[in-house]
Amino acid sequence: MATRIKDITLPVDAAAVLGMLPARPGVLALGEPTHGEDTLLGVRNDLFRQLVEQEGYRTLAIESDCLAGLVVDDYVTSGTGTLDDTMAHGFSHGLGASDANRELVRWMRAYNDGRPPAERVRFAGLDGPLEITGAASPRRAVTALHAHLSARVDPGLLPCTAGTLDRLLGADDRWTEPAAMTDPARSVGRSAEAGELRALAHDLVALLDEQTPHLLATASRDDWDRARLYGRTATGLLDYHRWMADASPARMNRLLGVRDRMMAGNLLALAERGRVLVHAHNSHLQRERSTMRMWQGRVAWWSAGALVSARLGAEYAFVATALGTIRHQGVDTPPPGALEGRLYALPEDRCVVDAGRLASALGDPRPAPRVSPWFGYAPLDPAHLDTIDGVVFIKDMPDRDIPGRGVPDRDMPDRP
Repeated sequence: MATRIKDITLPVDAAAVLGMLPARPGVLALGEPTHGEDTLLGVRNDLFRQLVEQEGYRTLAIESDCLAGLVVDDYVTSGTGTLDDTMAHGFSHGLGASDANRELVRWMRAYNDGRPPAERVRFAGLDGPLEITGAASPRRAVTALHAHLSARVDPGLLPCTAGTLDRLLGADDRWTEPAAMTDPARSVGRSAEAGELRALAHDLVALLDEQTPHLLATASRDDWDRARLYGRTATGLLDYHRWMADASPARMNRLLGVRDRMMAGNLLALAERGRVLVHAHNSHLQRERSTMRMWQGRVAWWSAGALVSARLGAEYAFVATALGTIRHQGVDTPPPGALEGRLYALPEDRCVVDAGRLASALGDPRPAPRVSPWFGYAPLDPAHLDTIDGVVFIKDMPDRDIPGRGVPDRDMPDRP
């Protein structure tokens, strides 16, 4: 069996990845099965550079706060700020501390230096201003959207004043209350003020859409794109806070669904302006319904990848990443019969393989999914190969010390 799989493996590069696909996709999604490993980010960086230089891709989107990501995009496109400030303020989830992310930002800035705007590479955060422990205040997004419209349209068309928004928002710590993640009664999301604010945010987004010809004639396309991002984020955050205040059994399913809907909206908007490489957890990019186990049991939702694939069809391609070992987290050599075990038996340290051909090589019935001893790593389910375009396999993660090992990651994978 290992010999058969060996015959269909290729080196991990842009030519091999795109060669597996029927056409060059507008959105190429590269998943990862765990977070916090610079080896995975290094593979992403190499692939992005090749896609830019050889295939005309121009945007990289990662699983980080979409509003914070504007800081990175400003730096790489125009040199605004410093590299240190960009790393400190342009990423969420602690991603700014990654050496691989720092090298990515440095390369993007150097690539853009002296190039005309149409040829520059762009950076985007895919995620909302969300953590597994809570959500940001909608203040920044909703007030920025209002300010954009106030400067460009007849004041009589606006549904409210900036003062009204400020009154309804109140203190930001009402929105960021940590206890609200596990106690719906502590959330402000279904208060009368939040309900009114949610209606006004949707009205502001509607006005933005209705005024599109005028707005594009009086400001740049980038300004309009940014206003749309503020609108998606404002309404998405207010929807998220609303479900945080819900006490029904559907609560966590809806929260995860809202988060991935926000990701999907951001990714579809990025695809409008050119080809995109997106890098996030496999569970956010897969076409299958995503599941994971949380404190109240198993939850399920449709991922951003599933939503975008439903809209874009063949313009969306998903390449999942599978790993052999993460020994510093207790994930040792995979069982020989598992999908990862069969790939681990290959001589290559890393490879890419067409998912359909891999499924045929595995035979029928397919092996059961590998069981991870660590919640932070999600093995690849062989049953999903029919809805995956390719698989990148990396044999071993380098050993390293993990301060605070055992602290839950922001994406806790499903554990059967």
